[in-house]
Amino acid sequence: MEKAICFMFLPTTKQELKNWGWDRLDVILVSGDAYIDSSYSGVAVIGRVLQKAGYRVGIIAQPDMDSGEDISRLGAPRLFWGITSGCVDSMVANYTALGKKIKQDDFTPGGVNDRRPDRAVIAYTNLVRRYFKETAPIVLGGVEASLRRVSHYDFKSKSIRRSILFDAKADVLVYGMGEKAVLELAAALDKGEDWRNIRGICFADKAKPEGFLEPPSHQAVSKDKAQFSEMFRAFQENQDPETARGFCQLQDTRYLIHNPPQPLPGAEELDGFYELDYQRDAHPYYAEQGPVRALDTIRFSLTTHRGCFGQCNFCAITAHQGARVHCRTEASILREAERITALPGFKGYIADVGGPTANMFGSACKKQGGPGACAHKRCLWPKPCPNLVFGHDKQMALLRKLGALPGVKKAFVASGIRYDLILADGKQGAAYLRQILKDHTSGQMKIAPEHAVDPVLHFMGKPGGEGLERFKEMFDALESRLGKKQFLTYYFMAAHPGCTLNHMRSLSKYVQEKLRTRPQQVQIFTPTPSTYSTLMYYTGKNPFDGKPVFVEKNPPAKQDQKDALTGPAPKPKSRPADKRHRKGRRRG
Repeated sequence: MEKAICFMFLPTTKQELKNWGWDRLDVILVSGDAYIDSSYSGVAVIGRVLQKAGYRVGIIAQPDMDSGEDISRLGAPRLFWGITSGCVDSMVANYTALGKKIKQDDFTPGGVNDRRPDRAVIAYTNLVRRYFKETAPIVLGGVEASLRRVSHYDFKSKSIRRSILFDAKADVLVYGMGEKAVLELAAALDKGEDWRNIRGICFADKAKPEGFLEPPSHQAVSKDKAQFSEMFRAFQENQDPETARGFCQLQDTRYLIHNPPQPLPGAEELDGFYELDYQRDAHPYYAEQGPVRALDTIRFSLTTHRGCFGQCNFCAITAHQGARVHCRTEASILREAERITALPGFKGYIADVGGPTANMFGSACKKQGGPGACAHKRCLWPKPCPNLVFGHDKQMALLRKLGALPGVKKAFVASGIRYDLILADGKQGAAYLRQILKDHTSGQMKIAPEHAVDPVLHFMGKPGGEGLERFKEMFDALESRLGKKQFLTYYFMAAHPGCTLNHMRSLSKYVQEKLRTRPQQVQIFTPTPSTYSTLMYYTGKNPFDGKPVFVEKNPPAKQDQKDALTGPAPKPKSRPADKRHRKGRRRG
């Protein structure tokens, strides 16, 4: 029985290697998350994609940093080590916007945040080097590596750090959703061929490739905010696979060589990534250490697409998944749903059908497949582009078919929904919202206006506040006609660059008078690498016009902004001290 269970997952222990009959792995993947064998886990996707291509792959999740026991248990790989912090940047996973340690981690067995080291990509690379002096190349990947691949502002240290490739002293960095690049890299390493021209990777070299752009050096950008802004623009303007040029940035005596992105996978290719033999569960080695809470939301969920053309200034999705939405086929999603219905514990409810933004499924630009994304124009800001073709009809049809599958009682849409897309779709928007409210919510619908004061929304790259009122009117009218008790859940943000305490007070008044609620889903802006909002936070200037921007950097003042909307958090009730404890303290 143990052997059968182990064959269902990629190996993670020495005993499993014996069960597979393997004496050595081609690739070992190291992750800051527990090993969840799911398409929602990047390390599992890369592992399964490599496995399908014929490579022997193992996973070491959350290795102990104080010994070599974990990192050494599978030996050394033949081709390469793959290092990732997990599904979240480790500094975002470990610290709040006010710099406090986060106690909970949904990707750690038991839920206590004590297994993911700070700067996990660097820490794990050092761990490998410590116990394997001469070993296969080390390849970085995942969100942390992707967002920190060039010189970047680091919120924790309040400094400009080098590319994480250099600080980790790794050999290669794969950025973005890395399936295609990893397959090409594995094939090149296996054949002993040159891999330096593979798209979607970064590496270090003393020579500059011919024809590559050269933004300001790390030394220059670390001392001059104007130079940092120039470098950042070059980085942002070379993300589209159709138009991007490679660039090289001098980091020390060597250059960071940043090849252009990989072409986006076609629909059938994307289907293949999501229809691999995932077990949708935590590997038994990790499951026995405690429940992994992330499984509560992803075990019975479906990903329909990747990418987001919302391009909010504070969001890093564009830098990792891209600004174009690319979708799976309806047939593939339905096949995956049928497999979900056969899983143990499935009670008829698909928890989520969506992606970074649920109602972008099926949407596209009329120019898609042509010259690439518009260089100086956004799809949704300041208002939806007339070239945008909405996909609400396609998602409605998909949801109806999912709901009609044998064994499915409900297919929920729990991912965030862009209400401005619904308002802009004069043909299907109202019908889409009606279907969502009638059949695909569990009583709450999530939207993320982030703010409602226009000057702040301008800095966020979000639509104006008047649309939120129109949407609420539409929502309330439909809810009344349907006779169902439904709620809108609003996500707001405090202390974003350009936001003052008075702006938050105005937002509080707006929320109480217009939305008639007091929201609790309020986060304080966290500067994360590779976003325009973080560029504003660091430079104090609007990168699009060069004008000064107010930036709140004082932690208590940031909390005041949040409290203006939510009210101050209740103070914990004091309990009478235990008399024996007090007596003991006096003696000590």
